Amino acid sequence: MPELQRLHAGHAPAVLDFELANRAYFAASVPDRGDDFFDRFADRFHALLAEQEAGVCAFHVLIAEDGAVLGRFNLVDIEDRTAELGYRVAQFAAGRGVATTTVRELCRLAADRYRLRTLRAAAVRRNTASRKVLTKAGFVPVGPADPDRLGGEPGTWYQRDLMHAHLPEDLLREGRVRP
Repeated sequence: MPELQRLHAGHAPAVLDFELANRAYFAASVPDRGDDFFDRFADRFHALLAEQEAGVCAFHVLIAEDGAVLGRFNLVDIEDRTAELGYRVAQFAAGRGVATTTVRELCRLAADRYRLRTLRAAAVRRNTASRKVLTKAGFVPVGPADPDRLGGEPGTWYQRDLMHAHLPEDLLREGRVRP
């Protein structure tokens, strides 16, 4: 069973493999990271770990049983009990509920471990799958996103209140409430 893990230095090779293997797939729905991202991957990865250590961000990877990265799920710009959610899932795992399930899990972690109250996420208009994931995970559209923030593309901001980090169907499934 896949496991959501907090990013650590040992994940670097698997994260790079994940990004390289899925680069074209990601570029079809979000702006491409560019060659510089891959050329300077080691430096960027260490910078991410430093940001995480400083408490500004919390990075996670969804790890398959074989150690491969199935997805990245990040909380960035943590401030005033609010963070921005970002995620991407490998092409071979897409369409199976992996992103929705893991975003819900990260919402619980955001509330329980990081004591956050609100998560925001931006999705470009052409990324229908991401917009569906956000909606299924309890996010609601709250307004347009600045295209400059999204690689020049139009998009929408979504938000989720974490005061009640468990969705009703989660509570039913966990037996915490009755139908």
